[in-house]
Amino acid sequence: MNPAPPPIGQALPDGFDVQGVFRSLFAAYPDALLVVDTAGRIVLANDGAAQLLGYGVGELVGLSVDALVPDAIRPRHASFRGDYLKAPRPRPMGTQMELVARRRDGSEVMVEIALSPLQQHGLPFVVAAIRGIGAYPRVRQALQRAHYAEQVAQFGRVAVDARDPHQLLEQVPRVAAEALQVESAVVYLLEPNRLDFRVASCHGDCPGEARGDHVPNRPDTLPGFVLAQGRPVRVDDCAAELRFDVPESHRRSGLASALAVPLSYRGRIVGALAVRAHRPGRFGDDELRFLDALTSLLATSLQRAQTEEALNHSQRLESVGQLTGGIAHDFNNLLTVISGNLQVLEDLPAVAGDPFAQQLVGAASRASRRGAELTGKLLAFSRRQMLQPTALDAGALLQSLADMLRRTLDQRIRIEVDTPPECPPVLADAGQLESALLNIAINARDAMPDGGLLWFACREVPSRSPDLPAELAEHDGVTYVAIAVGDNGAGMSDAVKERAFEPFFTTKEAGRGTGLGLSTVYGFAKQSQGALRLDSTLGAGTTITLFLPGEKGAASPDGETDASVGTLPPGLRVLLVEDDAEVRSVAQRFLAALGCHVTACANGEKALEELARSGDFDLLLTDIALGTGMRGTELAEQVRRRLPGLPVLLMSGYASALLEAPPGWDLLRKPYTRAELGRAMARVLGALA
Repeated sequence: MNPAPPPIGQALPDGFDVQGVFRSLFAAYPDALLVVDTAGRIVLANDGAAQLLGYGVGELVGLSVDALVPDAIRPRHASFRGDYLKAPRPRPMGTQMELVARRRDGSEVMVEIALSPLQQHGLPFVVAAIRGIGAYPRVRQALQRAHYAEQVAQFGRVAVDARDPHQLLEQVPRVAAEALQVESAVVYLLEPNRLDFRVASCHGDCPGEARGDHVPNRPDTLPGFVLAQGRPVRVDDCAAELRFDVPESHRRSGLASALAVPLSYRGRIVGALAVRAHRPGRFGDDELRFLDALTSLLATSLQRAQTEEALNHSQRLESVGQLTGGIAHDFNNLLTVISGNLQVLEDLPAVAGDPFAQQLVGAASRASRRGAELTGKLLAFSRRQMLQPTALDAGALLQSLADMLRRTLDQRIRIEVDTPPECPPVLADAGQLESALLNIAINARDAMPDGGLLWFACREVPSRSPDLPAELAEHDGVTYVAIAVGDNGAGMSDAVKERAFEPFFTTKEAGRGTGLGLSTVYGFAKQSQGALRLDSTLGAGTTITLFLPGEKGAASPDGETDASVGTLPPGLRVLLVEDDAEVRSVAQRFLAALGCHVTACANGEKALEELARSGDFDLLLTDIALGTGMRGTELAEQVRRRLPGLPVLLMSGYASALLEAPPGWDLLRKPYTRAELGRAMARVLGALA
């Protein structure tokens, strides 16, 4: 048995090698030890110092300690060292502040340092004991969390400034892979058809997953399993994974563990961010929180970009709508003059007895009616046409439309209808809704020249459902009906989708389309207090969904009343107000032909003077837009206050003012025929009889 060492303070045995013992202690000490002279030169270093600082022991000896100090704090360190040598004392460093040592390769390591001067022992040296605190498990975890937080903060700053979501999509995999120091990262986005995921971006070793590739949305794929579970998925060992299939290419490349988190937008999962590593069990709770933070920032940025784009798109369409509505108003005045004079011409004896003249007048009349239909489509886009909404069975309407299309479309086009019996009635104008669906179906037919699938579907969508478009999502208590028309035809590029709802925009060859189909549908949906969604992928097909209010809780847009129509009394005294001289002349001829006595005025102010002078009228017939003076609606309001019993009939080719007026107003849309004028007047007179 070896004898116990003598207690401290007792004499050492003869022959005890003190220097050898201390050399052994110096070499075996687990922390880094440096002996430094008063000039700041290292005179001794142990293996622990060499390992911590990345040098050989021989390289450290003779090196200035300044070489171990980061460049940014080197001047301050020289000053501190000088002050310390004036009054050397034992001193721990790094307990109240962060100290960093610079390694040979330029990297940095966090350390604690204890200084022990040897001057009191007659030696002009200082012993520096250095400990790398990054090796402590708790410190390492704290450093790791701080690193993740810094990466999230940096990405957040980028996300705030970025306006293009595609740039963020490109950056997210790189940020995730570099922050986690793993081999690969991939962003999957769910396609509009919800049947596939598209690889939106990737970074690192991603075997079999290039950008633009598609992954089936099935529970046996990683992104499909994330969507099915609705929460993050962690894989500690890909070789033992049984919940879904791990691609063989991943196993061959050595990817052993994975972590995937869902990417959510407005409460719906629209994709996933996945990272993979070669080491099994690589991912823990800290990595999960980091990826959650990244996807939250990405989702917020995508939502902001989509909201901004929707706002810009809406503003552009609103501007175009105002322009087209104004054009329609002027064009309708022209058509009123043309069609009105054609009707007067048709009744002239010289024309009535001439078949060739009748043929010419008939052709011109048909052309003017086609012009009126065109302006009607423009008014539909600009949301200025009159609607008569009623409760409709959407399922029955779709079945009827599908039956008609089966008889008229190419037999190579297969038509399917999905109409659940529990779908509530939709509140819409029947004729306009059928016309809108027919427009979409015709576009679908043109996108499938060699045949394909055309399908119709309807379903109930509750208020605040994540399926609702953003502009409808905040409407409490309103149930909507989604009516979808889809095809598996050519689809649309992003550039075409951007302009799909603009009037006169078309991809069809000259003579095959006016470009007013989808713009009309868009205007109809908006005026019906609904919305329109377009989902299309080039080469895969298009789906257009109309979101319209259900019968319950929906406010009906203003429309014509259903008062009974009677005959006009003879000698009816009409006060006509119309600022356009030629339109006024046509209206006077129509009224005279209907047996009326007419007093015509060019503006509202003159009309009020006529009423004040005689007041002996049976009907006020006024245009809404009366040039720079009083609006027709203002005139009608004053007349109703002064003469509440006087019937009022408004006219317009641009009915935006009527849409803002109180319910109960009657409107005659320009251009109108003599018969339509007579029926509208009879309706107004009958309502107040």
